[in-house]
Amino acid sequence: MATPNHTGTSHSLFILLGIPGLEDQHTWISLPFFISYLVAVLGNCLLVFIIITEHSLHEPMYFFLSMLAVADLILSTTTVPKALAIFWFHAGEISLDGCVTQIFFIHATFIAESGILLAMAFDRYVAICDPLRYTTVLSHTVIIRVGLAVVLRSFSVILPDVFLVKRLPFCHSNVLPHTYCEHMAVAKFACADIRVNVWYGLSVLLSTVVIDALLILVSYTFILSAVFCLPSRGARQKALGTCGSHLGVISMFYLPGIFTIITQRFGHHVPLHTHILLANVCMLAPPMLNPIIYGIKTRQIRERVVSTLSSRWTYC
Repeated sequence: MATPNHTGTSHSLFILLGIPGLEDQHTWISLPFFISYLVAVLGNCLLVFIIITEHSLHEPMYFFLSMLAVADLILSTTTVPKALAIFWFHAGEISLDGCVTQIFFIHATFIAESGILLAMAFDRYVAICDPLRYTTVLSHTVIIRVGLAVVLRSFSVILPDVFLVKRLPFCHSNVLPHTYCEHMAVAKFACADIRVNVWYGLSVLLSTVVIDALLILVSYTFILSAVFCLPSRGARQKALGTCGSHLGVISMFYLPGIFTIITQRFGHHVPLHTHILLANVCMLAPPMLNPIIYGIKTRQIRERVVSTLSSRWTYC
C-alpha cells in the first residue's frame, strides 16, 4: 500500500511494483527469473571454483574471467532476489537507504564489468599481437593492480550517485514501476531539480562504459589485423577461437544495454512493461550466459567441468 502524498514531506519508503501492467502474470514471469538466477549462481560459482583449483588455468585470461564471474554474482544477487520477493510475496517495500544501496551496487558492478572486459580485450591483444612479452606484460602483480584499478574506478565514480540521490526530497509518489532501484528512475520522482543527476549520470556513462567500448573496438581491430596476417589457416583459426568466447561475452554485455537505450530514446509508444522487461534482461542475461559461453568455447574449462561433475556423480 503506497503511503499518502503529503506536501513538504520526503518519502523514506518506496514501493516497487515489479512489471507494471503484468501484475497478474508475476508468478509465470518469476520462473525465467528464478531459473536464470539459479544458472547464474551455479555457473559462476563453478567457474570460480575451477579456475582457483585447476593450476593449468592460472593464467591472466582466466584470472580476469574469475573477476567477471564474481561481478556477475554481485550484479544478479543485487537485483533478482528482490524481484522474486515482489513476484512471489508482493514484498515491494524498500527503504530509501536500501534503494540507494541497490543503486550503488548495480551501477558500480556494471562499470566494473565494463572495465574487466576491457582488461580481457587487452589480454587477447598482448597474447596475439605480442606473444613473446605476454607473461612479462601481464604478470601477477599487473593483474592485481588492474583488478584494484577496476574496483576503485567503479566505486569512485558511482559513490557521488549515493549523495546525489540522498539529497533529493521525494514528495511525489513513492510507487516505482520497476523491479529494482535505478538512479534516474528514482530521481524522476523527486520534487527538486535533478539536472545535476542527469548530467553526472551521462558523464559517468561516457567516461567509463563508452570509452571502454571504444578501446575494446580498437583492440580487436589490431587483433583481427594481426590474425589475418598469420601465414597458416590453422593458426588463424586457433587465434580466432581464443577470442570467440570473449566476443560472445562482450556482445551479451553491450548489445542488450544498447537495445534498451534505443528503445527508451525512440520507443515512445512501447509499453512500460516492455521497457522494464528489457532492463531486466540486461541484469539477467550476462550473468547467466557468461559461464555457459566460456564453458562451451574453452576446452580446459569444459574438460574440468565434465571431470568435476563425473567425480561427484560417481561419489554419490
